[in-house]
Amino acid sequence: MVDWKPERKEEHFDHGWLVTRKGQVEALDHVRMWTIDGLPIEEKAQQQIVTMAQLPILAGPIAIMPDVHWGKGATVGSVVPTRGAIIPAAVGVDIGCGMAAIRTNITVDQLPDTLASMRSAIEAAIPVGFASHKNDRVLDDVLSLDTHQTFEQRLRTLRERYHGLLLSQKFSKKVQYETQGVLWKQIGTLGGGNHFIEVQMDQEGTVWLMLHSGSRHVGKVLAEVAIQLARQESEGRGDTLPDPDLAWLVAGSESFAQYITALAWAQDYARTNRDMMLSLLWNAVAPFLPQHAEVVQSINCHHNYVEEMTIDGSVAYVTRKGAVSARRGEWGIIPGSMGTHSYIVRGKGNPDSYFSCSHGAGRQMSRGEAKRRFTTADLESQTAGVESRKDAAIVDEIPAAYKDIDAVMAAQHDLVEPVYQLKQLLCVKG
Repeated sequence: MVDWKPERKEEHFDHGWLVTRKGQVEALDHVRMWTIDGLPIEEKAQQQIVTMAQLPILAGPIAIMPDVHWGKGATVGSVVPTRGAIIPAAVGVDIGCGMAAIRTNITVDQLPDTLASMRSAIEAAIPVGFASHKNDRVLDDVLSLDTHQTFEQRLRTLRERYHGLLLSQKFSKKVQYETQGVLWKQIGTLGGGNHFIEVQMDQEGTVWLMLHSGSRHVGKVLAEVAIQLARQESEGRGDTLPDPDLAWLVAGSESFAQYITALAWAQDYARTNRDMMLSLLWNAVAPFLPQHAEVVQSINCHHNYVEEMTIDGSVAYVTRKGAVSARRGEWGIIPGSMGTHSYIVRGKGNPDSYFSCSHGAGRQMSRGEAKRRFTTADLESQTAGVESRKDAAIVDEIPAAYKDIDAVMAAQHDLVEPVYQLKQLLCVKG
């Protein structure tokens, strides 16, 4: 738990302003925004920011990251500090979603001339979309005995804690029913949507492996139960809410305690899922690499989660929904889209953002709009040179559907230091 009191010397954020549909500038209290000209914020997201800033449970101004866009309840790309309560919808329905990456000791010139076979090997090793492993013995496929033993212990601990989670009457019935048969088979699986696996190269030609995933179906179920509980309890208290999805669970209540337990478990499940996939990914690409290939650095970070923090002398809960922890010297991952740069960064420890930065480029249009506006020919053009699918099912992930990642990075220059700029060579989508 971190204790901090802001000491401002120079402020790089905007003190909460939005341009309305009529072109008027609307000042906002309780908002800090890391946005600049050229980074669009759709009107629905603007209204969400206005609504969130009025919540009575805030422990300080909300921090809006430059990749901000509309999300369920709370905007994606927001950092929401609350006191005495947590808003489940502000955490999101993929608890613990985040990024993982490894830097290797090989260079791009040591890769095969074509990466099609490597992509096929990755897709065969790691289930994507709604698929899961055939059984829960995926441990048998990890790289080494040491890795096998490490994951075996982590999974044993997760299973023990899961049995404790099932003692919670508010969560157990739906979780058991909804996840029966897939809970442990989904460890080491990607999922769909904007989740991805990539082979990349940095500015020095060094090869990286990167992936994006979370707590899979069980995290979604836990989130949905908590969101519904918060709504019910809010109605019981007689709260007046501008959006029912912003209902909160009150600290000290049974529901709050059980949600905190569920959050911690789902976040660990998500981190283990990503680590397992990194091992499976390395195992899949190893036959295509030189024998001396090895992992030099590994990074794993959440961007949908809650962290307890002391703000102005008392305990608060900092919810990062599409935001990454960026304490001084801390490594983070900020991906672009499947045809643009991604960044490996080090945090600058800025307390004004609650030690946070963006989690990516951020969408600038909905999936539906992207599918209406773009074709597979557009997708092929914008992902030229990347070994990936080019079919209609993933047109909504076209690079043009996302904000300019370099503009996003420029807007948060006081939050993180870019260390490696990565270029995609291969991309697997769910």
